[in-house]
Amino acid sequence: MTITGRYALAAALVCAAVGGLAGQSSTPPAEWTSLFDGKSLKGWKETPFSGRGEVHVKDGTIVIGTGYLTGITWTGEFPRSGYEIRFEAARLEGSDFFAGITFPVKDSFCSWINGGWGGWVVGLSNLDGDDASENDTSTAQDFVKGRWYAFRLAVTENRIRGWIDGELIIDADIKGRRVELRPGEIDLCTPLGFASYETVAGLRKVEYRRLDAEAPK
Repeated sequence: MTITGRYALAAALVCAAVGGLAGQSSTPPAEWTSLFDGKSLKGWKETPFSGRGEVHVKDGTIVIGTGYLTGITWTGEFPRSGYEIRFEAARLEGSDFFAGITFPVKDSFCSWINGGWGGWVVGLSNLDGDDASENDTSTAQDFVKGRWYAFRLAVTENRIRGWIDGELIIDADIKGRRVELRPGEIDLCTPLGFASYETVAGLRKVEYRRLDAEAPK
């Protein structure tokens, strides 16, 4: 083969490779779907916790009142994996967790606790039998009373990720790990629910979407 022929062959191979890469595409995430109309608890029910407080909607906000545990549970369908959910929450009164979300993880459930154990602890309950104060997702964060925080949670086949105000806080590889709920009434929040503990919480802008196989960065 001549030198010119070799260059032509190399160019053809490069073009074919580039063309093949250009043809590859991952499925983009679906559009966001709202789970709160800003006016009512449509689609939700008050979680029947013992000693719960009042739940109501005011000025575009779901107000979860103070009680031993108080919360809301989604009554519609929700994916088991391959999804992302985002919301804004604020601790309005009290000093314990105000943005606890319970969510599906394949054939089980888990809770992402924000501001628990006296107001500071952030983490997943439970992993391998350890709650958010004990496992490797546990971190501490100071939440300012009355300030709204943006939360985002992504659940895929082998990973749970959580962001607060755009910062990645939870990045848990769950392959081969036991994912479950902390013992107690929190299972009343399944399949999807929000709860506060002895704290008044505000909740708004709740949305979710389906994801491709991998969670977004």
